[in-house]
Amino acid sequence: MKSILDNRPALAKEVNKVAEVAGYLWQKGWAERNGGNITVNITEYIDDEIRQMPAISEVKPIGTTLPNLKGCYFYCKGTNMRMRDLARWPMENGSIIRILDDCAHYVIIADNPVRPTSELPSHLSVHNYLIGKGSPYKASVHTHPIELIALTHCKKYLEKDVATRMLWSMIPETKAFCPRGLGIIPYKLPSSVELADATIKELEDYDVVMWEKHGVFAVDCDVMAAFDQIDVLNKSALIYIAARNMGFEPDGMSDEQMKEMSVAFNLPK
Repeated sequence: MKSILDNRPALAKEVNKVAEVAGYLWQKGWAERNGGNITVNITEYIDDEIRQMPAISEVKPIGTTLPNLKGCYFYCKGTNMRMRDLARWPMENGSIIRILDDCAHYVIIADNPVRPTSELPSHLSVHNYLIGKGSPYKASVHTHPIELIALTHCKKYLEKDVATRMLWSMIPETKAFCPRGLGIIPYKLPSSVELADATIKELEDYDVVMWEKHGVFAVDCDVMAAFDQIDVLNKSALIYIAARNMGFEPDGMSDEQMKEMSVAFNLPK
């Protein structure tokens, strides 16, 4: 079957990045069953031929009006689709959607009428926010990293920047590759408007936010960069847990050591 990706190497490359990341999420055990979501703004890769393509679905409501998304295109993981399947067949387990001019509805244009994630309103609300602030970020990733979620079952790590300070201190690369740290959102109903609003608020100060007892939501310039931030944070959580399993509380890097590194690598202090 002819695919929208045929003879469009730049667009195919972005979708294949999503497939690659989906495979990593499954391999790490962060994407049980149909858990997790990925949404990428692919508007810059859309040509005139694609813009003329007819819809292959009925017009669907987003559930909110997002004025910055007029005429935008997104690749979205499909609802009830598994990351392990998306890794192998991205256009059978996801779809490309067009936001209509009223900014409140969308249609699916390719390759199959796979309905996007049930969390689409939340993801699109974040992209609307990112465009509104002039951010270069195009990708959003939600997944369930085991060790980071485990931390949220301890009240201490739900306090502002307590988890960030601990995670940064485990290995120098964590602050270097996730310099804005980890935002924390107290438990809210998954897929709720309240969770979406809280996430957007936290993204003012962080690129990765933790949903208590649920998972993380990360944004970055592309899907691989968003995954990398989650990966380095969870690596630090693994180091912390490994030390605790050895029977001791890890010292972590001192404030002086982290300040020295921040100056050396021109990171936020």
